[in-house]
Amino acid sequence: MNGPCTSPQPCGGAAAAGSRGGGRRAGPGPRACAGRGGGMAAEAAEACGAHGLRWALPLRPPLCLACAMETLGDGSLVRKKHVLSRLHDALVWQALPVVQLLAPDERVCMHLIGTLLGKSSAVLKSEQYLLCILDESQKELCKATTMRSSLPTFTLLGKLADAIPGFADILVVEHSNLVDHLLMGLTYPNEAIKAAVCYLYGKLYSSPVGTEWLSAHFEERLCGLFLNTLGRAQTKELQINCLGLLKELLKSDHFVSILMNISKPEEESENADFLEGENPLPLVLKKLLLTRDEMLQAASSHCLAATLVHSPSRYAPAFIHADVPEFLFECLSCNSEILIWSVYCCLLLLTEERLFFSKCHTVYGIESLVRSLHDVLPLNNVELHKQGLLLFTEILKRQPVEIKLFTNRGVCIEAIDLLMETVNCPVLEVVVEAVRAVSAFLRKDHLSSPPIPYEELQKLLEAVLKRCADLSPPQSSKRHAVSQKLLLLDSSFLWYLLCVCRLAVEFQSDPMAQENAFTAPNSESKDTLNNFSKFLLRICDTLCIPMVMNYLERAVSPSVMEVFISTLNTLFTVVPNMRNKFSKKLGMGPSSLYLSALLHSNPALNQACSSFLCSLCLSLYSATEKERTSSQEEQEMSELLQKGLPQLNYTIAESLLLLAETPEPFSLDQSLCSHQHCFILLLYFACTHGDRFVPEAELFLAVRNFLLSAQDHGDCPPAYVLRAALYLLAVCQDKGKTLDLRSLCTIRRILDGFPDLSLVYVHCPLLLKFFLHYPEFMGRFGHQVLQLWFSWGDCKQTEIEEAGFGVSDQPNSANPLLLILKSNSSILLILLDLVCSSSVEVAWKVLMTLRTFLETNEDVLVCDLLRSRFLQILQQLLVESTNRNLPVLLSLLFLVQLRSKGVRELDSTDFKLLHQVSNLCGKCRPMDTDLLQPSLNFLYWSLHQTTPCSQQRAVAVLLSNVSLLQILQKVLEHTWCRSPHSEPVYLSSEDALLCSGWLLVASLLLYQHRYNTEVRTTQVFRSREWLNLKKPLHYIMQFLRAVLQQNFSSSLLVIVGENTAEGATRPQLPSLQDAALHPLAVQQVFSLVVSLQNLLVHKDFVLSQAVVACLETLVEYLYVKNQDVALHVASQPWHRFLLFTLLNWAQKSFLQPEVLRLMTLFLRYQSSNIISQKEISQILQEAAEANLAELESLGVCFSL
Repeated sequence: MNGPCTSPQPCGGAAAAGSRGGGRRAGPGPRACAGRGGGMAAEAAEACGAHGLRWALPLRPPLCLACAMETLGDGSLVRKKHVLSRLHDALVWQALPVVQLLAPDERVCMHLIGTLLGKSSAVLKSEQYLLCILDESQKELCKATTMRSSLPTFTLLGKLADAIPGFADILVVEHSNLVDHLLMGLTYPNEAIKAAVCYLYGKLYSSPVGTEWLSAHFEERLCGLFLNTLGRAQTKELQINCLGLLKELLKSDHFVSILMNISKPEEESENADFLEGENPLPLVLKKLLLTRDEMLQAASSHCLAATLVHSPSRYAPAFIHADVPEFLFECLSCNSEILIWSVYCCLLLLTEERLFFSKCHTVYGIESLVRSLHDVLPLNNVELHKQGLLLFTEILKRQPVEIKLFTNRGVCIEAIDLLMETVNCPVLEVVVEAVRAVSAFLRKDHLSSPPIPYEELQKLLEAVLKRCADLSPPQSSKRHAVSQKLLLLDSSFLWYLLCVCRLAVEFQSDPMAQENAFTAPNSESKDTLNNFSKFLLRICDTLCIPMVMNYLERAVSPSVMEVFISTLNTLFTVVPNMRNKFSKKLGMGPSSLYLSALLHSNPALNQACSSFLCSLCLSLYSATEKERTSSQEEQEMSELLQKGLPQLNYTIAESLLLLAETPEPFSLDQSLCSHQHCFILLLYFACTHGDRFVPEAELFLAVRNFLLSAQDHGDCPPAYVLRAALYLLAVCQDKGKTLDLRSLCTIRRILDGFPDLSLVYVHCPLLLKFFLHYPEFMGRFGHQVLQLWFSWGDCKQTEIEEAGFGVSDQPNSANPLLLILKSNSSILLILLDLVCSSSVEVAWKVLMTLRTFLETNEDVLVCDLLRSRFLQILQQLLVESTNRNLPVLLSLLFLVQLRSKGVRELDSTDFKLLHQVSNLCGKCRPMDTDLLQPSLNFLYWSLHQTTPCSQQRAVAVLLSNVSLLQILQKVLEHTWCRSPHSEPVYLSSEDALLCSGWLLVASLLLYQHRYNTEVRTTQVFRSREWLNLKKPLHYIMQFLRAVLQQNFSSSLLVIVGENTAEGATRPQLPSLQDAALHPLAVQQVFSLVVSLQNLLVHKDFVLSQAVVACLETLVEYLYVKNQDVALHVASQPWHRFLLFTLLNWAQKSFLQPEVLRLMTLFLRYQSSNIISQKEISQILQEAAEANLAELESLGVCFSL
């Protein structure tokens, strides 16, 4: 403490001696002091040399005020007592000098007053002094002539009650008569007095003792007067003090009851100023809410909340009837966080009363609430955010369905924007409340005003999912690390998913919700229920379900799982036309849900799991059994699952043992069979989608025991149960032991009991392998199983392709059978029987399978086995009206020939096939490519893959068939009608037919000349067409070689030149060279040579070989006819350029067979101008340096 003196010391020896003696002398009288003031001051100055005359007080003995202040601050108790006594005397007898001394220095004055008050506060708290003060106050109030003079006393009592804790209790107990003066003060028309009285009342009722002692006083005398005072208050001081008293009163349920149930007093009935109504408190608070003062509004809302908190259902109607909620919503436009918080609390309490909604207060105030939440979000007040969102959530949840909350679409959009903003809040607690608000918002009656904002809802869903994904713990988090807040978030998130799914389902029954009513004509809107539902299903599949499953792997919560499974169950009906796809996706993991239900043994979770698994199994059944779906079977399965799944409270090991149990003889209890059948179906649907939660070896044994037990008991399982059991056996066959004879016989007897094997058939490669693996099954059921396999192949493959939901790729319908055929070729006989006995569609599939098998299998024994049956099948197909399967059969026939290695003698079957095929060709039209192409290939290969003896007979058969030769000529005439391809591509079907035709004619021409076979018809060809080789068709050059080798003389064909062609006006005399080359002309020869040269530069290996061979044959023909022309053709300079073009194709291209043959041709006919001796030596040297492997890789023909 900073005093005016730096070194406190005692003032004079007399004062010290008096202090030590402990005596107290009476102060001098006023006259003495006045007469000796100057002398005493001088004495005081002399006694205290440190402070001087300025601080000396005219007392006897002298007193220095500065020393007295220092003593009060640091002196001992005895000295403090002495100094206080001297100061008391000074203030009593010499007050004016003390005031004059302190007035110039305000700091010193305040220091002295503070020191004295501080020293006296402890003394004033004693009961003796408090009673003394109350006595004096009582006297002052009694002798006061006017109530205005009592104001200081009321103020003093209020301050004392505020400063001293026990003062209010002493006042109430010891001086209760003072309360009567307080009542008089409330009736006096002075608001300052009323304010002081209300302040004191507030302190009295803040004490539990005062509340108890003054309870009757309030009920009988104060209540009405207080409300009247509060209602009429004009000054802010009185309003605040009244509200302070009201706040203390509202802490007691008794006082609240009195305040809310007070009736208008009789003495006030004539007073028009008294507030109207039976419950004036709501009207008073509403009046305060109408003020522009945010402090009064906040205090009023505090009192309102303090009233409602006692019993909202009891007191809320009075405030609602007084339209207080309307004014509370108006207050939300303020900037005071305290006021907004208070209003949120009041409205939240009012939401517990249905009248709050039926009076449409929420409809009126929802816009104000949304905007208020928008305004407070930027504030750094998490509790305010949470309270506002909680209020918004309660309004959304409790709003009656019949009263539409969002009558304006704009407000609805603003609410969605608000929810998106709150979801992105960085505070987790706010995000949890926001997700809850979103869940409550997703109600049909909230969003039923067209047009429904599907795009905004989609954005909201994306925001929620993104936020939840960001807040989800990483995969590496430990199980114990998942906080309670994240658990709360996931629970709220799942409720949100459930609500949005239910919303989409509810909208399906509303025609107005299907499409956007405001879409322009002839335009398609993306803002539709169908698009929203598909988005919902897709986002749940890709994000929601994996995220929740990831969470459940770390912290399994039965409540969270229950909501999650309920959501999955609802997703089945979100998009009805995608139910099957979603079911197949969910079918990949039903066992985890089943095991979780067993783990917790939670009744609610068990029921949710059972309901979900039942829906899932039925959906999977209808999705995978389209060809066999029976309403009766589906109904039976539904009843079985609904009844049995909730009772499957077994572990996996117990369930496997359950399958082997046999019911008691003559027992009427079917629960065991029901449980067995349910578990079999559950295993079946899980295994079909890759969820094998039971070891396959154990499952195989359990299912086998189940079938044995059923047979021993004389029980035949339903078709759908047996179907599931057979599938499980087939799936586990490779991991289990081979079925013994007893098991095979048992299964066979059970299957014999069904009239149609299709009732228990499952289109699965493993089941096909299962039936064909055991001879006991293949001999009895092989034909039916293969029939079903090919009958169901296309539809099942289509279903798999349509699934598109991540289901594991199924093998192609033919591939599994091909693997089985390779290991068991005897199945081929069954397939050939199917070709004869099945429908056209099934026969076509069988033939396609056989063709694929033959293309990949070169087993000669298999081909011999098939050839013996082809004649019978071909004769049967020719008898039938349709020939759809004929092309496939003919392709197979050709493949069988192609797989036969070496040369063999044709037998009777081969000649019959040759006769049938040639006749079939004669009946075809030129455009029947699918029939002619494989037939001509078969005929061509029959000529080349046999002995000369059989070859001669085959040529005779073919040349005797006039219709065959005629169709060949018609087919080959189409050669000049087709335009060449600009780029090398695979041969089209038409080109392939032409290739086969030209090759067959060339072979017939060659072999007819060799065997001098009789010909019944002659083919006519114009030399102008096939000699001008404008197209790179190497098969025509095969025909040209054959013609040149026979010197154009054959009984099979006639070459018509230009001079002998039809339409020639007059014959022209040929030159000597033309006559020597007849039927060719020199010009035709040169044209042919140019065409061959052009074809050589096409860089086609097959074409180059054919061109070189044709050029060799042509030069040989010319050399025989006219050597000059032949040498001229062989030595043309253009050949050298052509040779170098071929040599530049690649490295060491001179070693290519066609290049070597071409150089050999030039050397044979002494064309030194084309290739010199030096160049030949260089080529030979490079060839000698090349190794043997390199030469073989280049395909060098050493025979040249």
